[in-house]
Amino acid sequence: MEISRRNLRSEVLERIKYVKTCVMARELCLLVRTNRAVLEPSDVAEVCHYISTLCKEEGCSEPSELCQKATKAVSLGEEEKYLELCAQSCVKCGEARRPQPKKDAYVA
Repeated sequence: MEISRRNLRSEVLERIKYVKTCVMARELCLLVRTNRAVLEPSDVAEVCHYISTLCKEEGCSEPSELCQKATKAVSLGEEEKYLELCAQSCVKCGEARRPQPKKDAYVA
């Protein structure tokens, strides 16, 4: 019984970490990209930098690097390059590690 509890706890903690990093990063990215017209470049750069740290924390180095480059591009006023890098990062993020769906666990 204790082994099942430990295994389930481990799965839940993994899922929580995933939501804290990957889900948060994707939501923030979508929010910034859909509302960039009302945001200042400094706002976008700040959020992109934060997204980059979230990706790096989860071990997704390529999306993290692309977000970092997007941060630099938006700071330099290169919006087209920023959008291209951001889109590439989103694609890579979609390919990233996602927790595999688990079988229904029996909880007494």
